[in-house]
Amino acid sequence: SEAQHEPGYCAFYDECGRNPSVGESLIPPLVPCLNYSRHVLLLQVCPMLDQGEGNTFACCSLKQLSSLETSLTLSKAVLVRCPSCAENFAHLHCINTCSPNQTQTVKVTKVTNITNSLNNTKEVVVGYQAFLNTNFADGAFKSCENVRIPATGGFAIATMCGRYGAKLCTAQRWYDFQGDSSNGLAPLDIDFRLIKDGDTEGVPTGVIPYNGRALKCNETTPSGGQVCSCQDCQESCPSVPSPPPPPSPFTIFEIDGFLFISLILFSVLVFAFLLYLCVACVIKHKKRQNGKKGETIKKGKDQNCNDVTQKISQCLIFDLILSSFKVLLLSAGVVVVFSAGLKSIELTTDPVELWSAPNSRARQEKDFHDMHFNPFFRTNQLILTAPDRKGYIYDSLLFGQQNFSGIISKDLIIELLELQTRILVRSSESTADENITFWSEDLNRTASLKDVCYAPLNPSNPTLTDCAVNSLPQYFQNSIDNINAKVNMTELGVTKEVDWRDHLIYSPASHSPLSFKDITDLDMSCMADYGAPVFSFLAVGGYKNEDYTNAEALIMTFSLNNYPRNNPKFKVAMEWEKEFLKIVQDYQKSPDTNFTFAYMAERSLEDEINRTTAEDIPIFMISYAVIFVYIAVALGEYSSCKRILVDSKFLVGLGGILVVGCSVLASMGFYSWIGVPSSLVILQVVPFLVLAVGADNIFIFVLEYQRDVRRPGETREQHIGRVLGNVAPSMLLCSLSESVCFFLGALSTMPAVKTFALYAALAVLMDFILQMTAFVALLSLDARRQDNNRCELICCVTVSTQRPYKRNEGFLLPFMRKYYAPFLLHSYTRITVVKLQLQNKSYFSVLSLNIFGLDQELAMPQGSYMLDYFHYLYKYFEVGVPVYFVTKRGFNFTTVEGMNAVCSSVGCDQFSLTQKIHGATCAVSYLAIPANSWVDDFIDWLNPGSKCCRLYTIGPNTGKFCPANQSSLLCLRKCMSIPADGVLRPDGEQFNRFLPDFLGNRPDLQCPKGYLTAFHLSRNNDLPFPFIFPASRFMAYHTTLTNSQEFTAALQMTRELAYNITMGMRNISGTSPDFEVFPYTVTNTFYEQYLTIVPEGLFNISMCLLPTFVVCCLLLGLDLWSGLLNLITIIMIVVDTVGVMTLWGIDYNAVALINLVTAVGISVEFVSHLTRSFALSIKPTHVERAMEATANMGSAVFAGVAMTNLPGIMVLAFAKAQLIQIFFFRLNLVITLLGMVHGLIFLPVLLSYLGTHFIFCIMQRRAPMKLRA
Repeated sequence: SEAQHEPGYCAFYDECGRNPSVGESLIPPLVPCLNYSRHVLLLQVCPMLDQGEGNTFACCSLKQLSSLETSLTLSKAVLVRCPSCAENFAHLHCINTCSPNQTQTVKVTKVTNITNSLNNTKEVVVGYQAFLNTNFADGAFKSCENVRIPATGGFAIATMCGRYGAKLCTAQRWYDFQGDSSNGLAPLDIDFRLIKDGDTEGVPTGVIPYNGRALKCNETTPSGGQVCSCQDCQESCPSVPSPPPPPSPFTIFEIDGFLFISLILFSVLVFAFLLYLCVACVIKHKKRQNGKKGETIKKGKDQNCNDVTQKISQCLIFDLILSSFKVLLLSAGVVVVFSAGLKSIELTTDPVELWSAPNSRARQEKDFHDMHFNPFFRTNQLILTAPDRKGYIYDSLLFGQQNFSGIISKDLIIELLELQTRILVRSSESTADENITFWSEDLNRTASLKDVCYAPLNPSNPTLTDCAVNSLPQYFQNSIDNINAKVNMTELGVTKEVDWRDHLIYSPASHSPLSFKDITDLDMSCMADYGAPVFSFLAVGGYKNEDYTNAEALIMTFSLNNYPRNNPKFKVAMEWEKEFLKIVQDYQKSPDTNFTFAYMAERSLEDEINRTTAEDIPIFMISYAVIFVYIAVALGEYSSCKRILVDSKFLVGLGGILVVGCSVLASMGFYSWIGVPSSLVILQVVPFLVLAVGADNIFIFVLEYQRDVRRPGETREQHIGRVLGNVAPSMLLCSLSESVCFFLGALSTMPAVKTFALYAALAVLMDFILQMTAFVALLSLDARRQDNNRCELICCVTVSTQRPYKRNEGFLLPFMRKYYAPFLLHSYTRITVVKLQLQNKSYFSVLSLNIFGLDQELAMPQGSYMLDYFHYLYKYFEVGVPVYFVTKRGFNFTTVEGMNAVCSSVGCDQFSLTQKIHGATCAVSYLAIPANSWVDDFIDWLNPGSKCCRLYTIGPNTGKFCPANQSSLLCLRKCMSIPADGVLRPDGEQFNRFLPDFLGNRPDLQCPKGYLTAFHLSRNNDLPFPFIFPASRFMAYHTTLTNSQEFTAALQMTRELAYNITMGMRNISGTSPDFEVFPYTVTNTFYEQYLTIVPEGLFNISMCLLPTFVVCCLLLGLDLWSGLLNLITIIMIVVDTVGVMTLWGIDYNAVALINLVTAVGISVEFVSHLTRSFALSIKPTHVERAMEATANMGSAVFAGVAMTNLPGIMVLAFAKAQLIQIFFFRLNLVITLLGMVHGLIFLPVLLSYLGTHFIFCIMQRRAPMKLRA
C-alpha cells in the first residue's frame, strides 16, 4: 500500500466481494476495497465515534457497517452479559474498520485482485496490521476475561482464544484469535501489534498505536449500560471478609489438650481409688479393734421377688417337663405359624430405602426433585487407560507444538469408537440378533437402548443417535471418516497438513455451543452427534491446566433415564445394563484389547453387594457349624470312655441351635406377616446375636444341671425344675434386658437400624420362650435317655456302665476356683487391674471418633471390578457429581425484582442466587463449577443484540416467534428493544409470552442460548396465565469427592449455602414465607445420616442401657447398687469398643451403630449373670463372694459366651466382603474380647470393692440346708 499514515485518511473503504483465501465460514468473508481517501459521514453502529451532527465521520460504508454489525452480533451473544466488555469489543473493531484516522492505526499488508459479477476487477485488502497501545488492549481484555456462559458454567473468553482456552488466554492471544481468518468469524487476517508506551520499534512512521480508553468491567457505559455483575467481574464483587483461620490444635500448657485431660482424669481417678483404699483400711482396722470378726450378715430389704421368680419357674417347668412331647409339638406349631409369614418376606436391597428414612430431609428433597424433574439419570461408564503407550509431540500448523499422551492416538480413538458402536448396535459385521435387544415382558415387545436412554434433544421419540453418549469420539460425531480426515491448510504463508489432532486440540477448549465449526479447514463441528456439547471432563481425565491432549485416560459414559422401581421401564434399564456389563467384560477378556480400563453400571453396586452376600453365605454356615460342634462337644460330661456316646450332648447342642434358628425364623415370619421389610444385614447379624445370647443361657442351664446332684427321693423332672428355678431368673434378667433394649432401639430414625432392632428384639424374646419350653423338654428327654444308658444317636443301643451320680465340675470350674479367681482377687492383682482400667478409661474417654462414614469401596468384595472403578474414578476425574439448587413454589420469577434476585448478569443483585453460588466456588465449599442459570440464558436470549428472539414481520405468522435459522428478511422485528440503561428485563406479560418459545428453542450456531437441552424448569401447564413454577433448579458441580467425610462436608456446606440463599430470596416482595431453596445431589440420601449419626448413636445406645439398668434392679429385688455397677461395666465396654474402633480404623456408621447396639446385648451376657451370682452369694466377705461368682458363673459365661462367639467370629475373617471383615469380624472380635476383659477380670474386682453389702434373706435361710446337703 502507498497510503501515508496521517490523520483524516482511510486505508480501505466499502466491500468488494468475498475473500478468496477463506473457504467456508460462519459469516460471509466480505473484504473491503483498497481505498486511500478522505473519511465520510458515520451513520450508526459505532457510537464511540460519534462527534456530533455534521462532525462525525468514518472510513466505512453502509455495507461495511452492516457486515460489522452482523459480526459483532455473534460475538456479543456471549459477551452481552457484561456491557463494558461488549462495548470495548465493539470499540476495537469500530476503530479498525471505521476510524476517521484509519491510516494512523492500520497498515495494509496484503492485497489481492478479485473480479465481481460485472466482470470488474478490484484490488481488495485481505490482511492488515492493527497497532494498539497495551493500555487499551489489556484494559479491554481484562473487562472480558471473567465473563461467563451460564449454560455451560465456562468462560466466554474460552470460545475466543483458540487452543489456549480460558486459563492460558492473554490479551495478545485473544486478539490473535480475533484476527485469524480461519476461525470462521474474521473475514480477513488482522495482525494485532500491541505496543507499550514509548516503544517505537516496529512501528511505521506516522502510525500512532490506538490508545483509547477501555472501560473497566465495574464501570457504566456511555450508552447507559450498567456495571457488570460479580460473576462476570471480580471488581464488582462486594468485599467479603476473609474466612477465619483454621482453629489451632487444642493444647494446654503447650501440650496436647486431650492428653492433658486424660492425664488429669487418670490422676483424679487414681487418687479417688487410693482414698477409698485408705478409708476401707481404717474402717477395717477399727472393726478389728472392736473385736468384730468378719462382716455381719445383714438382712436388708425383702428380696422375695427373686424367690417368687424361682418358685414360679419350678412349678411351671415341672408341669412342662411331664409333657415333653406335647411341649415340643406345641412349640413347633407356634414356630410354623409364625414362620409361615416368610412366604411374603420382602428384602430391602435399595440403599436409599435401607439407610434413609422416608420422612428424612434428604428423602423428602429427593422425592420433591424426582416429582418435578426426572430422577437423576443412570450412569454406565468406562474409564480407559493405556499405560504402556508413550506420549509424543505434535507440531500443529495452528497451535504449535502440543504434547499428546500415549492414549490420545488415532488407533485407540478408533478402537474406542468401535467399542462404543458395539455397545450401541454391536459391530456392523454382527447379525441383527446380536444387537443389545431383548424381549421385555413388561413392555410386551422387544426393547433396546432407545427405550430407556437419556435423549435431551428428542426425549419423546429418540433414536440411537439421540441417546446421550459422552466420549472423545463424539468430538468427531462418532464418524471414522471424520477421524481419518486430512486436508492441506495454509496459515501465514505456511502450508501444512491438518488432521484429527488439530480438531481435537480446538474441540475440548471451546466449551461452548458456538463450536459448530472448528477453526481448521477440516470444517468439522465440535458438537456430539446427539446435538449437545461434550465437556472435556466427561471425555478425558487425568489432565492438568486444561492440557486435554496430555490426558491419561479416556472416559465413555452412557446415560439412561431413571425410573421408579415399580415402573416397567426400570426392569428394561436393568436388563440393558446387564447386557452392557456382558459386552464390556467380554471386551476386557479379549486378547486384542489395547486398553486397561475400569467400568461400572448403575446396577453394579447392588449387584456386587448381592453377589458377595451370596458368596459369603457358606462362610456364615461354616461359622454356625463351628459353633454347633463346639456346643455339642463342650456340653458333654464324659465320665468314662465307655459312656462317650451316652454322655455326649450332640442332640442337645443341635436342639439349642434349632431353638436359635426357630426363634429367628419366627421373628422374621411375624414381621413379614405385618409388612415390616427385612434386609441382608438382618440375615447376617440377628442369627449371630441370638446364637450368642441363646448359647449362653444353654450353657448356664446345662452346666448347672450337670454340677448339681439329684437329692434323695427327687425325680428327674423335679431335679430339672429345681435347677432351672435357680438359673431361670438369671436367664430372664439377660433376655428381658436385651429384648427391651432392642425394642427401644427401634425408635431409631434409620430404617436399617430400626428394622434390625425390631427383628432382634422379637428373636431374643422368642429364643427365651423356646428355651424355657422346647429346650427344657428336649433336655428332659435327653436326661431320660442318659439315665437309661442309651446311646445318643442310636437310642436302641445301651451300655452297661452306669452313670455316676455325683457333681460333674468338668475342667473349667476347678481351674477357675483353684487358680484363676484367687490370682485375680489377690490384693496386688486387684490394685493393678483397677489402675490399668482407670488408665485405659482416661484415655478412651477423650479419644473421639473422627472418622464417620461408610465408603463405597468397603461394601465391595475383594477382587470386585468396582474397586478398580473407584480407584480410576478418584484418580482421573476432574469434577465430582452435579449438585442442583432447587427452588420450591412461592417465588415470582416474572417480576424484575424476582429475576434480579436470581440472575448473575448486568443489573442483577450482588447477592443473587447465582452470585452466591459463584462466590462459594471461590471458597472451601466443595463446589467446582458455578451454577448455570436458565434466567440468565432467557434474558440473553431476549437480547435484541442477538438473533435468538425475533418476530415474523410478513407472512401468515406475522407477530409470532421467528426461530434464528429463518431468513432475516422474514423477521425484521426484535422481541424486545434495547433499554436506555442497557439492563434488559421483560415485564410479566413478555416473560410469559416468550418463555415457551425459549424452552422449545433448539440451540444452534445462530442462537446458542436455546434451552431445549436443559430441563431445569418445572411448570404446571394446566394452570392458567401467568405461568406458575412449582420448582426450578440451577445446576453446579462438586469438586471430586473421594470419601464419606468429603461427601458429608459437601452436603453440610451446600445446605448452609442454600439456607443463606433462601433467607435472601424471602426478602423479595411477593415471596411466600415458606419458600425454600435446597441442594440436591444423588448421594445426599446416603450421607445425610452422618450429620446426625453421633446424637442418633447416643440415643440408641442410651435406649438400650436404660432397660438394662431397670430390669436388673427389678429382678434383683430393687437392688439399685448392683444395677448401677452392672450398668457402669456395660458402659465401659461400649466406650472401650468405640476407642478401639478409632485405633483400628473402623469407621463409625450405621453398620457400626448396629454392632454397638449388639455390643450392649452381648455385654449384658458377660456382666449380668456374674452380678446376680455375686448378689446371691452367702460368703461373708466381698472378696470371697466375688471368688465364688467368678468360679461358678464366670466359668459358665466363659464357656457359653466367649468360647461360643470366638470360633464363629474367627471364621468370618475368611469372608470376601470387606464389610464383613471389618464390621463383623473385627468389631465382633473387639466386642467379645472386651466383654471377656470386663466381665471376667474387671467386674469381679469391682464387686470385691464396691459390691452390695446385703444378700437375699431367702438364701440366708437356705444356707444351712445347702451346707448339710
